[in-house]
Amino acid sequence: MSLRVMSPAMLNAWSQTLVRAMSTQGGAKNIGFVGLGNMGANMASNLIKAGHKLHVFDISKPACEGLAAKGATVYAKTSELAKNSDFVITMLPNNAIVDASYDEMTADGVNKDTIFIDSSTISPDLVKSLQKKISAKGARFIDAPVSGGVPGAEQATLTFMVGGTEAEYNAVKAVLECMGKKITHCGVYGMGQAAKLCNNMMLAISMIGVSEAMNLAVRQGLDANVFAEIINSSTGRCWASEIYNPVPGVCPTAPANRDYAGGFSSALITKDLGLASGVANASNSPIPLGSLAHKVYQSLCDKGLGNKDFSVVYDLMKKEKFSV
Repeated sequence: MSLRVMSPAMLNAWSQTLVRAMSTQGGAKNIGFVGLGNMGANMASNLIKAGHKLHVFDISKPACEGLAAKGATVYAKTSELAKNSDFVITMLPNNAIVDASYDEMTADGVNKDTIFIDSSTISPDLVKSLQKKISAKGARFIDAPVSGGVPGAEQATLTFMVGGTEAEYNAVKAVLECMGKKITHCGVYGMGQAAKLCNNMMLAISMIGVSEAMNLAVRQGLDANVFAEIINSSTGRCWASEIYNPVPGVCPTAPANRDYAGGFSSALITKDLGLASGVANASNSPIPLGSLAHKVYQSLCDKGLGNKDFSVVYDLMKKEKFSV
């Protein structure tokens, strides 16, 4: 088919397929993947689709079985997984789990050619600490957190924010392109996380803003779909309104249509806002809306909604007695 008659969607799909094919021209890599949650399982699956050999670990047996069915090798110990991998990608919930996982994974030493890539959302200080530990053992470590949510992980359209040297960025770029469409070198170790925390703070603020506006519009009698269409063709347009709208029935694939199950949990956005608050204090940066967003999401967690997608904030807005 001529490229001149391809639709934009077809052209994008074709280009993504080409990128994945090119990524394996140098031969399939042995890639370790630790953390097979909502994001990690999809990311690992895309690496398998690209032709790489996957070595996986997760505390969830069903998660491991799902990847094994696609051809991955499951490990009981991350130390063994790391020794059999050219690259090791970690996608874990928080600072404490990431730190403990790397201690366990590297306790018996590392292969000097292995590059460890952390795609979790953690503090820049922990990134720098892990980089020193791993480099002291003879291997390499970079931070490469992601944005794009579960839809981006499913469709291999994530944005990766990479912190490390230029040479390390070039060494991992082809692997990351199997899972994302935008791979950006943000600077030295920790700068990927710096970018991610700022992005997630904006995401939390915008989700609350969209939820407030949608609720206000509906309470005045506007149809939710009509108002969403107006927002998304006007200056209020954003990812939270267009792709991840918090009102059930507006975006067919959004968690709002599944009683806010799956997706990006309120507990995780609360954790990220706490990390953002920490770096804001350290850099003497005012974040009044970021601090308020942190309080709002902490309130959701206190109400037992930490496991619900963070767009559940709209559901609370609908209730007369909701307050921070």
